[in-house]
Formats: sequence, structure tokens, C-alpha cells
Amino acid sequence: MRSYLERQNSPHHALYLYRLFLVSCNAFPDNYTYPILLRCCAARSSEFEGREIHCHVAKLGFDLDVYVRNTLMNLYAVCGNMVSARRMFDESPVLDSVSWNTILGGYVQMGDVKGAEFVYSRMPEQSTIASNSMIVVFGRAGCVARARQVFDEIQRKDMVSWSALVSCYAQNDMYEEALVLFVDMNASGIMVDEVVVVSAISACTHLSIVKAGMTIHALAVKTGIETYVSLQNALIHLYSSCGRIVDAQKLFNDGFLLDQISWNSMISGYLRCGSIEDAKTLFYFMPEKDVVSWSAMISGYAQHERFSEAVDLFHEMQLHGIRPDVTALVSVISACTHLAALDLGKWVHAYISKNKIQVNIILGTTLIDMYMKCGCVENALEVFYAMEQKGVSTWNALILGSAMNGLIEKSLNMFADMKTSGTLPNEITFMGVLGACRHMGLVDEGRHYFSSMTLEHKIEPNVKHYGCMVDLLGRAGLLEEAEELIESMPMAPDVATWGALLGACRKHQNNEMGERVGRKLIHLQPDHDGFHVLLSNIYASKGNWGDVLEIRGIMAQHGVVKTPGCSMIEANGIVHEFLAGDMTHPQKNDIEHMLDVVAEKLKIEGYAPTTSEVSLDIDEEEKESALFRHSEKLAVAFGLIIIAPPTPIRIMKNLRICNDCHIVMKLISKAFDREIVVRDRHRFHHFKHGSCSCMDFCEFKFQEYEENQYVMISIMRVLAASDISVDVAGVCI
Repeated sequence: MRSYLERQNSPHHALYLYRLFLVSCNAFPDNYTYPILLRCCAARSSEFEGREIHCHVAKLGFDLDVYVRNTLMNLYAVCGNMVSARRMFDESPVLDSVSWNTILGGYVQMGDVKGAEFVYSRMPEQSTIASNSMIVVFGRAGCVARARQVFDEIQRKDMVSWSALVSCYAQNDMYEEALVLFVDMNASGIMVDEVVVVSAISACTHLSIVKAGMTIHALAVKTGIETYVSLQNALIHLYSSCGRIVDAQKLFNDGFLLDQISWNSMISGYLRCGSIEDAKTLFYFMPEKDVVSWSAMISGYAQHERFSEAVDLFHEMQLHGIRPDVTALVSVISACTHLAALDLGKWVHAYISKNKIQVNIILGTTLIDMYMKCGCVENALEVFYAMEQKGVSTWNALILGSAMNGLIEKSLNMFADMKTSGTLPNEITFMGVLGACRHMGLVDEGRHYFSSMTLEHKIEPNVKHYGCMVDLLGRAGLLEEAEELIESMPMAPDVATWGALLGACRKHQNNEMGERVGRKLIHLQPDHDGFHVLLSNIYASKGNWGDVLEIRGIMAQHGVVKTPGCSMIEANGIVHEFLAGDMTHPQKNDIEHMLDVVAEKLKIEGYAPTTSEVSLDIDEEEKESALFRHSEKLAVAFGLIIIAPPTPIRIMKNLRICNDCHIVMKLISKAFDREIVVRDRHRFHHFKHGSCSCMDFCEFKFQEYEENQYVMISIMRVLAASDISVDVAGVCI
């Protein structure tokens, strides 16, 4: 039986042999037999079989033997039954050092600090083994000072003593202390093992000090422990986290005993360094993939903005029958948010509910963010009120989302509720609050919240808060006050802050200030397309076509390419993408026909194209064609064809919606009796019955018009006729 247990690691065979022994032999087991059998039960974590053996022990009178009682105590402790283990301890007529260490080890295993302290304080002799156990239990409970006190009181510290305290520091995010202690340990001549080296390497990883990690790696090689798989995994993680992916790859390729963690660590390392294709190749070469492997790849795709691939891999994960963890769910929901894939996002939410997955703060906040950014405010509120715990990020998602969807009063009320709940606002909270004021032009309220940041909440405004206030003041026509605020900023204003003032100048036709600010912005950031376009529009509004061409020429010379207008719409679970003026969609003929139908209905509603939106010297017919081929108009035409009422038509656009498109969406919502939701790069517009949730407070700070191929032809025509020598390709939209 001992051979089965110790040499062959087959405790079940030992138990089977004991049954044969009882049936086939006339001999009786003795007090050496039962400790072996009880150790077999402990190895199998089988309390039921252990209790049967316990009955035999009591029946044959061996229950008073200290050796037998100690193994019984260990069995119950291993199985987590500290009540029975403690009963065996308390009823023992004789207690030796093994008895005390066994019961102490049981409490340590259970993480019962009070129980462990009670036993440790009453031990006749507090051995090094017992003290080491106390360091472990204190470390797991976060009682670092008490662990250090026990360590300092040990008369004869061994390797486990040092290792336990180093691990204690590392577990409690005290990485510098862990490394200092590791150095002291090495200086004291204590032999290191792979456990303490792994803790030290982990500390180096968290502190991003790769050179110290390399020194410890050299020490591991010198002591001959570098081949331990746990140490190899820690080193792979260190090197990949610190950007030394080649060193991590060499360790991985040279590894003899790689496990699942090794593969996952290498994949995560590739993703962390942006080597997506290498991670993908390794992922598909893995002998076995666990949920960590799938989650790492899905998260990597999402973090590197490869959202479609994240969604596709999530579908593949489902086909393989892998149950996603919270990390994978958060990543795929984030991907749905960026793709405006509401149907898939709702399916993931339903999957969470069906499988009774605990919605923690991160998962709940991600769901709220997804629903808010898809215009589903009621769904977001449902998730919010169902959450048991809410963090500041959760409140922020609701405050920002409500403001983005035009629910300004709701946003500000949620901020008041947040303070009432005892949750302290942070910088992001005030971005949402100030953004709400900006969306509706609440100047006095904005001033109040801005001043309350420092006076009430002791939060110093950053450059984004100042930019928000400049935008708010500028939209209200308070251009001088906005410029004065910029001049008074305690930090250098960024280009976005100056850009807000430039947009306000464009809106309120202060061309003198606009030209001055615009030239300053182009000097500060010559590669920003929006500033060039906005300054060009200011010149165009005055009819200064020479200045317009000059700006276009500067754009060409600096290689500035205007971001093309792009709108996405989800229909039947598929996301369709439309570019400005692009008619390559498979249903282009149907879309063209629907555009004609829309044009006829809009004429009845009194619509006249706002051709002043097109800031180019081209004829009116070309301007009208350009306007009617904006990406969101193509998307809404497709939506009218494919999405049956009363389902809202939801569109996500990468740029700001122009005034003409805003007017058209209002008229379509009335003429076709359809609800249309457009999410541009700044906010939501809920169009219904001919009105918009923004209450037409949408004179935009950046007129990011979608110049299509018709306008491109006109640009080339004007440039060809001018004396400006530029590369026409450089002006491509």
C-alpha cells in the first residue's frame, strides 16, 4: 500500500488493496496501516472514504494512537472540515509538534486568520515551520505588518521564511519591498528556489524594471532552476511586458516543458507589443485552447481596434463550446459598441442573463456604455438599476451617456444622485456634467459646475475641462470671454481648446478672430485636417476662393488627407458601411431609387438643399448632388428599405453631422413616420416626428463636410485653372 501511495502515486489502488486485505486475509491491520490509508484518502480529498477508515480505526481501538490521530486530523483539514479536525485535536490525549503544526496548517489552508492565531499563540514551541505558516496566512489576508513581525521574531530563518515574506510583499503590491528583501536574502547566503524567484520576477514586471529582472534571471541560471516552467512563464511575462518580445520568444521556443500558461503568456505578450499576427498564428497552433486563450485574443483584437475580428472570434469561441469569462464578454461588448452592432450586444446581454453570470462593476459599466452609445437609454438604465455595486465609472457612463443622448436634465440629476449615494466624482464625471451643459448651452450652470470642481470637490480642472468651457462659451457667442479663459489657463492650451474657439468663430461669423486662431492652429498642428477645412470654410463664407485654394494647397504640401465621411448601420445582425458618394453597395440600385423617393417627399415638405454647406466654387447642381450623397443619407435610405417599422433606424457616423443632413433627417422622420437615431462623433440625435432631441442646438464647431467624388472633380478643375502647383492626389478626400 505504501508503494502505491508514495512511488506509483495511485492512492486508489492502495484503498482497493485494503479491501482485498479485509476479505482475503485472516490477519488484522495495525497502527501502521491506517496512517497510510488515511493519507491515501487525503490525497484523493475523499472525506467519505476517510470517515469509513475512521470507523475502522475506532472499532479496532487505534484512535488513541497519536500517529493515527494526526493523520485523521490532516485528512479532515485537507478536506476543509476544520470542525472535525479541531475535534480530533481537542480530544487527543497526547499532542506532539506534528499535531500542533497539522491543525495550524489546516487553518492556514482555509485562510482562517483568527483560528491560526489562536493555535499559534498556544503552541508550546513556535517552530520555524509554524512561523512560516503564519507569514503565509497573514500575507494572504493582507496583514503585512503582522507577517513582518513574525518573520523578525524567527530565531532560525530558513529559505521558506524568506520566500514566504517576499511572496507576502508581492501579493500585497509592495513590489519594491519584495525586491529589497530578495536582495537581503541573497546577500545573507540563503539558497533561493523557483518560488521566491518567481515572486521577485513578478515584482520586476509590475515595476517595469527589466534590467533587475535580467539579473535575477542570471541568478536562476547560476543556481540551475531556470528550467522550472513557472519561472519560465514569469520570465516570458516580464520580457513581453517590458517590450523585449524577442527575448520572450526565445525563452518560449527553447522551453522544454511548456504548459497552458506558457502559451497564453506568449500570446498575451505578442498582443501587448502589438504583434497581432504573431499572436494569431500562435493561437491557432496551440495544442489546446482554454478560456484564457480565447479571452486574450478577443481582448487583444478589441484593444487594437480590430473590432470585427473580435466579434468573429467570439462567434468561433461559441462554436467550440467554450464558456466566455467576464474578460471576453467585456471585450466583445466593447467591440459591439464601436461597430454599433446593437443586435449582437443585446444577444451577449441575454447570454449573460441566461447563464446567470455575475454582472460586476466592469461588465455592468461596459453594458451601460454600449447601450448609451447605441442610443438605447432605457436599456442602459435597466442595467444600471439592476447592478448591486456601482463604481464611479458606472455613474460616469450614465452621466456621459445621458448627456450624449440629449437627456440633459437626466444627466445633471444623475450627478446629484451620485453625490447623494456617497460616490465621489472624478475628472471624468465633470467632463460629462460640463458636456451636458455644453450640449444645451447652459452657460450659467456650466460656470457653476466648473467652479465647484475646485471649491467643493478639490479637483483641479485639466485641459479638457477648460476646452469644454471654451466650447460652451463660444457656442453661446461669448467669444471674448472664451479667449480670456484660454489666456488664463494654468497650463498650455491644446489644439482642441483653440479648435473650439475656431468653431465658435465660424458659427458666429467672427472672421477676424477666426482667421487669427485658424492660422495659429495650422501652425500648431499642420497635419490636422479639421482645422484646415474649418479655416477654408471661413474663407469660403466670405467668397475668398484664393485663400481657400491656398489652404487646400497647404494641405497637399503637408500630406494632410481629409477623413472621409463614413456611416454604419446594422440590419439583421449585419453591419453595413457607407462612404460619402460611394455607390458600391450590392443594393445600390434600390438605394438610388429610395433616394429619389426621399427627394420627392422632401420637396413636398418644403426642403431646399443648404448648398452653402459646400464651401467650394462649384455650381449649384453639383453642390446639391454632393449634399445628397453624404454617407448618413445613403445609410438612412438603405435603412428605409431594409428595416421595417417600428424598429428605429440607427446610424453611427465617424464625423459630425452637417446642418443639411440634420434638416433632412428631421424631415424624413416626419415624412416616413420613422424614428431615426444618428450617433455622430460627438453626440446622439434622436429624430422623431420632425424634431430632434438636440432641440436644434447643433451649430457645430467643426463643419466636417463629406466631399464626395463630384466635389473632388470640381476641386481638380479649379486647381487646374489656377496658378497653384500642387499634387492633386494630395488633396484626395
